[in-house]
Amino acid sequence: MIAVSRCLIGENCTYAGKNNLCKEIKELYDQGLVLPLCPEVLGGLPIPRIPCEIVGEKVIDQNGIDRTKEYTTGAQLALERCIEKGIKIAVLKAKSPSCGKDFIYDGTFSHQLVEGNGIFVQMLKEQGIQVYSENEIEEVLKRINGGK
Repeated sequence: MIAVSRCLIGENCTYAGKNNLCKEIKELYDQGLVLPLCPEVLGGLPIPRIPCEIVGEKVIDQNGIDRTKEYTTGAQLALERCIEKGIKIAVLKAKSPSCGKDFIYDGTFSHQLVEGNGIFVQMLKEQGIQVYSENEIEEVLKRINGGK
């Protein structure tokens, strides 16, 4: 079983109330191989919600409100679910302040990327869970299928 961002299975849970359906991930979900998670919703944020970006050590929404607590709480709850299920691999939404891997938005709300990880990704990595973005789904499918 792998953990995935809920928006990637087609659930309308993004900040805009939309989804980021990835058909390969949805197929895995339909086969019962996926633990879908949305740390932002788990942390108590609504759908839709004000966009947030990481600024220094905090997560700030576009109105300047500190949402670090919601992001941290949601990531911790999602991490606990991963540990309970013995998750070793996660496929998460690129660029997100929760789920972004390697690159996230720079905190200026100008669509500029900087190197860094989202809050949830950082927690997963600290636990030794391998994280991929949806852009790396081919590599994940090879791993799941024994390298074939």
